[in-house]
Amino acid sequence: MKNVGRFRSLILFILMTFFLVLPPLYAQEEEGKNFKYEITRDIMKSLNESAEQGDIPENLVVALAPLQGKVFINEQAFRQELVGALGRQLSAQYQSRLVDMSKIRVDWFDMTKITIFIILIAFCGMVLFFSWKAKTDPNQFIRRIPGLDAISEAIGRCTEMGKPVLYVPGIDDMNNIQTIASMVILENVARVIGEYESDLIVPIRPPFVVPVAEEMVKKGYLDAGRPDAFKPENVRFISDEQFAYAAGVNGIMLREKPAANLLLGSFFAESLVIAETGVLAGAIQVAGTANEHQLPFFVAACDYTLIGEEIYAASAYLSKDPELVGSLKGSDWAKVVLSIIMLLGVVLETFGVHFLTEWFFIR
Repeated sequence: MKNVGRFRSLILFILMTFFLVLPPLYAQEEEGKNFKYEITRDIMKSLNESAEQGDIPENLVVALAPLQGKVFINEQAFRQELVGALGRQLSAQYQSRLVDMSKIRVDWFDMTKITIFIILIAFCGMVLFFSWKAKTDPNQFIRRIPGLDAISEAIGRCTEMGKPVLYVPGIDDMNNIQTIASMVILENVARVIGEYESDLIVPIRPPFVVPVAEEMVKKGYLDAGRPDAFKPENVRFISDEQFAYAAGVNGIMLREKPAANLLLGSFFAESLVIAETGVLAGAIQVAGTANEHQLPFFVAACDYTLIGEEIYAASAYLSKDPELVGSLKGSDWAKVVLSIIMLLGVVLETFGVHFLTEWFFIR
């Protein structure tokens, strides 16, 4: 069933990419629609004279065609906005001529956007390849992330001290990719906590995250062989208000004295408030967010910090799931390839060779 679902996702991805490069059907514009044309003063004068003589009907559907002979396959070939068909108040920008819209040939496949199609197909292929490779060889190399290695140490510290672990998944809802990544990490954290027989407290801000967090914690304990250790009351809805939530989390830190605070998700102005309270409570803290404007506060106040995209890599790093590992390695290799292409483009542009830049230019 997983293979069927993956195949359907791939087909849907290709179809979305295909329709992305389809051009607008300009030839199907209704007759009588008026346009503003960006043309030269000479052509504007000629147009006005033709209009005065009655050679151009007011309901004629027309568009701009550059004199350089470009094919009409994208919106850059002509620019139109709604004003009079007689061409009054026209701007003078580039050489062009007026043509009948009904005579314009429109391709079903916009070849000017073929670059997007090729890049996305190549990226999808790399992800599928590395997913297959991770299944055949589970021992795929992933760069060591000290902050994630410290999670087991922090949980062990909680077990020795007989104190709970506090996991804060950020303040954004489930439509945020950081929250989704945090939920995947939460499942793995719950599994380790179940193995260590410790308690886990998860304060939640958005209501829709509560059932997801409950299921992830429950599954983590189940995978650890300790389903009886799951306590639904430890997954707590605090408040939907940002700073009321921050105050609630601070209260948990000061009252229940968790020995480890894991702050992983999307954070904003409350990040420093929560992190500083954790320092006062004497907890070891591992934080991570992709919101770069909050990273300095986590770096200053926490023992370990996942910087930027490391929070997305954490799910693959902890679970070793072949699909997640394949997605991680595929995206990393795509970045390597694109970086090489950019460097090559800089060198070629320096020597006046423009073909690579033009090939990547999306009109």
